[in-house]
Amino acid sequence: MTFGSAGRPTGLRNLSLVNSFSLVKRTAGGRPGLRWADPGGLLVPATAAFGALSLVGWWWGLPTAIAAFAAGRGPGRGRTVVLFLAGALAAGAAAVVLVPSLLTLATQFVAVTVLAVLVPWFVGRFSRQYRELVRAGWERAEQMERERQLVAEQARLLERARIAQDMHDVLGHDLSLIALSAGALKLAPGLHERHRRAAQDIRGRAAAAVERLGEVVGVLREESESPPRAPGDSDIARLVADAAASGLPVGLSVDGDASVLPPTVGRAAHRVVQESLTNAAKHAAGASVSVELSHTVTETRVAVRNGAPAAGAGVRPGQPAAHLSGPPSARPSGSPARHPSAPPPGNGGRGLIGLDERVRLVGGSLDHGPRDGGFTVSARLPHRAPAQLPPLPAEHRESPAPPGYRRARRRVRRTLLTALTVPLAAGAVLLAVVGTWETVAASRSVLDPGDYARLRVGQDRSEIEKVLPDRQSAARPTGAAPEERQEQGVTCEFYAMTADRFDDRSGDAYRLCFRDGRLVSRDALTP
Repeated sequence: MTFGSAGRPTGLRNLSLVNSFSLVKRTAGGRPGLRWADPGGLLVPATAAFGALSLVGWWWGLPTAIAAFAAGRGPGRGRTVVLFLAGALAAGAAAVVLVPSLLTLATQFVAVTVLAVLVPWFVGRFSRQYRELVRAGWERAEQMERERQLVAEQARLLERARIAQDMHDVLGHDLSLIALSAGALKLAPGLHERHRRAAQDIRGRAAAAVERLGEVVGVLREESESPPRAPGDSDIARLVADAAASGLPVGLSVDGDASVLPPTVGRAAHRVVQESLTNAAKHAAGASVSVELSHTVTETRVAVRNGAPAAGAGVRPGQPAAHLSGPPSARPSGSPARHPSAPPPGNGGRGLIGLDERVRLVGGSLDHGPRDGGFTVSARLPHRAPAQLPPLPAEHRESPAPPGYRRARRRVRRTLLTALTVPLAAGAVLLAVVGTWETVAASRSVLDPGDYARLRVGQDRSEIEKVLPDRQSAARPTGAAPEERQEQGVTCEFYAMTADRFDDRSGDAYRLCFRDGRLVSRDALTP
């Protein structure tokens, strides 16, 4: 490999150019190219090549780590890396079998595999999946915002439909009275015929208006929704009395004159009490509830408070379904609520959203949340609506994470755990295999100390071969290369003193040098 003017290896620069060309090819063609043209596919064999070269020189470990990191950060599955790693291990094992002297590079091979291949690859893979998790998190936030807006808008539209029904009840009643009065006027004695026809026309128009009003409100009402009963001035007291009769411990406190309430404010107050009692019965069974009404000339305040639910409290036998609206699965089952009378995440809090819309449309404000271990819903209802309605409230309710976000989060956790365990486990296994292999190889190259002591300089090789091991030792202690003797036609062989890795003589070797078939020297070498 040559170097350019900037000191960068030309081979690495050429590899980058090839990767860039293949990426342009895939992008310009509008479809994926061949598998060999994939930049991620080139990085894996490049990592294997650099890893092999790092056995020759340690500095090759740097491009190996860079290529492994890029391969992990790029697209693709880990199966290709596993196959290449398995192939590299198989090739290394075959090389050691064919050339036993390569066993001395086994520890270096393990270090390169773990530190320059596995660890950078897992770091790259974790970086890639973390980016995917961040992207999925933003997508989740956008989805939550869309869902929140849809749920809130649905609840507001439903509440407006209920308000329209209330207006139908009020206007229908008033128009019916007008029609009745016009009918009585028509039958009055002494009335001129022209006035009689006018009264008849008024009666017909009022009846037609009542019918058209019913048709319009009927379109707004949901199919599953039953027409609500029109609340009167005393409906809050009746509502509290019905709840108390059904077993809910509730009390009512009224301050001020209720006769000054406008009809729209009275219906909004009734709706606040109704929704609050329903939530208390559903989610805080057994808790005491207090309803407080305060009337002044300019505004009405409503506060519904309940304490913590009684332990083990459930639905009381005979409690009417009107006070326990919702599916059976949403009703109390004896376990304490997370927040007393707070709607669970399953229903999205649409009751409170609709309640807030009802209060907002009369110019008031609604506040709800946990208080002193219980739950409080309070509303301020002005008797005269302001010229500009209050702005829509901002919702911050959680929604379940989408599947894509959950999968990305699981992949990141799994990759992080794998990145911590796999390199350590792989390194331990490879070192154990190398150690076992070295022990087995050393056991076949051990020269017995007694046999070594009986060797004499000048002996014929044929006599010595009877006590020599099958293989030579792959270990070469320091200073074991007698170059001056090699020039004189001397051939040296090395044999281990022991196969026990925990022996003090581990790594020591006997050197036997021959020339013309005779032993010319014998030495015991230590590092």
